[in-house]
Amino acid sequence: MTVSAPTVFITGAAAGIGRATALTFARHGYRVGAYDIDLAGLASLRDEITGHGGDVVIGRLDVTNAEEWSEQLEQFTGPSRRLDILVNNAGVLTTGAFQDVPLKTHEQMIDINFYGALAGLHAAFPYLRDTAGAQVVNMCSASAIYGQPELATYSATKFALRALTEALELEWRRYGIRVLAVWPLFVQTAMTDGVETGSTKTLGIHLKPEDVAKAVYSATHSGRRWLTRVHYPVGRLTGISQRTPGWAQRLITKTVTRS
Repeated sequence: MTVSAPTVFITGAAAGIGRATALTFARHGYRVGAYDIDLAGLASLRDEITGHGGDVVIGRLDVTNAEEWSEQLEQFTGPSRRLDILVNNAGVLTTGAFQDVPLKTHEQMIDINFYGALAGLHAAFPYLRDTAGAQVVNMCSASAIYGQPELATYSATKFALRALTEALELEWRRYGIRVLAVWPLFVQTAMTDGVETGSTKTLGIHLKPEDVAKAVYSATHSGRRWLTRVHYPVGRLTGISQRTPGWAQRLITKTVTRS
């Protein structure tokens, strides 16, 4: 692996979508930065990547800790300060009736899913600005199309991430930084194990982490267009729903979630 290899920094990389994304980029010759609070998961990921001749750096990162963001970005980029792609993937999910979910759990979802990405974007900006053609991928969700019963706060965090993505896509154009969002339906990961909501009962959970990882890689290698594309749905219903009017989205959501 040469020092000129492109770099990708991925949060929530120990398992699920983050792990699959790290493996995908490693196979394509990227120097991968894989970060999580699950050190055992990261160690096994490192073994898998290096076992296939890939280049990976792992480290503990609590995405809600701005100091840890700064430390890990500085260590990963080193003297080159090169950061080609930042993937904000870390997230948590708790389902249930809004009033039955403890307030502390709502707070945790907001802190990790939204503030964690915001803190990362803030810390990563100088590195992205100084790297030609840099990109950001924010892991959004089909739940950000229309507010989801039994997923209310999770859905709200993804709405916020959607807005942040759209704002920075415009604001950071002047620096040559591309900002985009990937929108998967439910994915077969530990986060959805045991999840039973109206929407999962109706739609099932069919996507695999590898499907989303493939979409992330494809989106970041689609080439620059005159008409900028910001949102990348993963799953047929997601793509259809994004193009429907508000009243229709409500009707679809009401039907799918059995509300």
